Amino acid sequence: MTAATWGLLVAVFVACVVEMVEATTIVMAMGFTRGWRSALLGTAAAIGLLAVVTAAAGYALTTWLPESLLQLVIGGLLLIFGLQWLRKAVLRSSGRKAIHDEVKIYRERAEQARAAGESRGSLDMFSFVVSFKGVFLEGMEVVFIVITFGLNAGDIPVAVYGAAAAVVFVLLVAIATRKPLSMIPENLLKYGVGLLLASFGTYWSVEGLGLFRAGSGSLAWPGHNFAILGLIVVWFVLTRVFVVVLRTPGNGPSDAGDESTTKELAA
Repeated sequence: MTAATWGLLVAVFVACVVEMVEATTIVMAMGFTRGWRSALLGTAAAIGLLAVVTAAAGYALTTWLPESLLQLVIGGLLLIFGLQWLRKAVLRSSGRKAIHDEVKIYRERAEQARAAGESRGSLDMFSFVVSFKGVFLEGMEVVFIVITFGLNAGDIPVAVYGAAAAVVFVLLVAIATRKPLSMIPENLLKYGVGLLLASFGTYWSVEGLGLFRAGSGSLAWPGHNFAILGLIVVWFVLTRVFVVVLRTPGNGPSDAGDESTTKELAA
């Protein structure tokens, strides 16, 4: 495997782990409080629908869109997603937003499940619907990551392998621990994934701007794929600058400045 292939595999794996942790927390809350049968049926239904969506979307994009337009559309979407993740990372690092807490989310979901009342019939619709919705919504982001990274790298199978490995990894950890996956540094992973999404999105969006020139061929970056490393550094520096600005006296909580750099990155 080449360095580019390994980079694609690792990027998809890390991004999908983040999404799978959130989905697994929801399913575990339903399973432990209301029973596993309906929770797992809802999960299976969501995964089945996601498989159909992935196949249909992948076929449509590769068949109907020229390469430069594909790069522009997918790059733009990646950039939007990446900036949203980086915005949250900056707010958490500066103390303006609470750090994502899977234990707290699990308790809230479990409390909602207990308050929903007894199920009627063999299928617990509350557990089924909540599990289905949680897995499907988080899974759609996984589908988006697999399709966008896979298509632009020209290697969808590797992207699928990365996503599948993330699913297996999170499930094994959940089965082994039987509790919310708070030991996985989700906030740090989200920050890293945000940097990757924004950097790849910038790279492919600029390449796709070649659509508007004669011949509609993709633009080329100086250094080609190595330019992505430079973009990661640029986005990292920009986010740290924003964190410093937001943490200056008068711009945020009074105790925000006492947090360590490690806490900032973990946020």
